[in-house]
Amino acid sequence: MTTFPNSPRLLKGGIVLLDPNTGAVLRIIALQYNPDTLSRTLQVKGAGAEGGDRSEALRLKGPPVETIKLEVEIDAADQLEMADRQTAQLGIHPQLAVLETIVYPTSAQLAANNRLARAGTLEIAPMQAPLTLFIWSRSRVVPVRLTDFSVTEEAFDPALNPLRAKVSLSLRVLSVDDLGFDHRGGSLFMSYLQVKEQMAARNRGGAFSAFGITGLP
Repeated sequence: MTTFPNSPRLLKGGIVLLDPNTGAVLRIIALQYNPDTLSRTLQVKGAGAEGGDRSEALRLKGPPVETIKLEVEIDAADQLEMADRQTAQLGIHPQLAVLETIVYPTSAQLAANNRLARAGTLEIAPMQAPLTLFIWSRSRVVPVRLTDFSVTEEAFDPALNPLRAKVSLSLRVLSVDDLGFDHRGGSLFMSYLQVKEQMAARNRGGAFSAFGITGLP
C-alpha cells in the first residue's frame, strides 16, 4: 500500500475477450506490470506502389494497418511472498495459459470439427475466436488480432513450474476494412479513430516562422 495517499491510481493495460456474436465479456486479462515501452507501426495502404496515376497520388485507400508490439513481464515473487497457495503449486502457469489460449481454438471446437469430419461433412467452417480488445488507457480501446506470441521462461521452482517469464506480443489492429461497420469490433475501431481525431484537434498548430519562412512560395 502506498505511503502517499494522494498519489494517482496506477491504471493497468490488458486484454479483454468478447463473444463475437453477442458482445458479452468472456474474460478480462489485466497485465501484472505495465511494459516500459510499447511500439506501434502504421503501414499506409497503397503507399509504395508504382507511381504514374496522378488521380491516385493523394488518395487514402482505407485505414493503415497498425501493428502494436509489447513485452509483458510475469513474476511470481509477490504472490510467493504472500504465500499464495496456487502460485506455490503451479507457479505462473495459469497466467501464461490465459494468454496462450487466446491463439488456440478450444478443445471443444476441435472435437466438434472432428465429429463433423467423421460424419462426412464436406465443408467445415474455420473456428471463430473471441473478439480480442487491447486496452491501454481509456483513450486506446481497440480490436486486435494476436499475430505473434513468444515466451521466454527465466526461472523455475523444484517441480519445474515457471516462476518468471517475458512474453512478447504482436497485435494487428482490426479496422472496419476487416470487420465491417456493423460488427461490434468495427464500432470500437471507429471510436478509437474518433479519439485520435479529438486528440489531433487539441494539438496546438505551428507557424511558418518555425521553419524560417514567412509562407509558401
